[in-house]
Amino acid sequence: MSDSLDFTIRLTIFCIIHSLLAAPRIKNHIKRLAGRPLTGYRLAYNLFSMVLFGWVMLAWQSTSVLYVLPGIWSLVLHGLQFIILWTGLVCLRQTDLAGFLGIRPVDEDKPPAFATTGCYAVVRHPLYLLGILFLLLNPVITTRWIVLTLFSIPYFIFGALLEERRMIRQLGDIYRQYQKQVPFIIPRMKRQISVG
Repeated sequence: MSDSLDFTIRLTIFCIIHSLLAAPRIKNHIKRLAGRPLTGYRLAYNLFSMVLFGWVMLAWQSTSVLYVLPGIWSLVLHGLQFIILWTGLVCLRQTDLAGFLGIRPVDEDKPPAFATTGCYAVVRHPLYLLGILFLLLNPVITTRWIVLTLFSIPYFIFGALLEERRMIRQLGDIYRQYQKQVPFIIPRMKRQISVG
């Protein structure tokens, strides 16, 4: 099996397992099998996802370097990636960083934290947007990085669409109104000013 095929298969396995374990139906099924609330599920999910993603990234080590941004521009893009990571942390703090990481148990029966200001006033899914930007702004482009990026962008969009469905189920018209006011994943270049 070629290294590129091995990497692609591992990445596909990661996407499937990561999505399935995040699905409310699967979580509820695991909760029924355990016979008790799953207080550490989110933390275990995150740790397992990190290990699984590490397994993916161990594949295709000798990938071709297609392009390296020269000189200062490489540092500029690394700086932008750092700003993206910092902005992602700011966005997570708006909605409950400890709950997202699994450090503090989250009540799955309660509606999720719903932020409409800050990052969430720019786009409805800022973490997915930031993830896409992080991938696109890498100053070192390898064949493996291109495959990772081409897999990740549709995966993020698919994840955002699933999250939209979940939020509509849980919040109904409140979330539908938010959808009308804030763009999905690409920010508006110019804010519309209402006259009235």
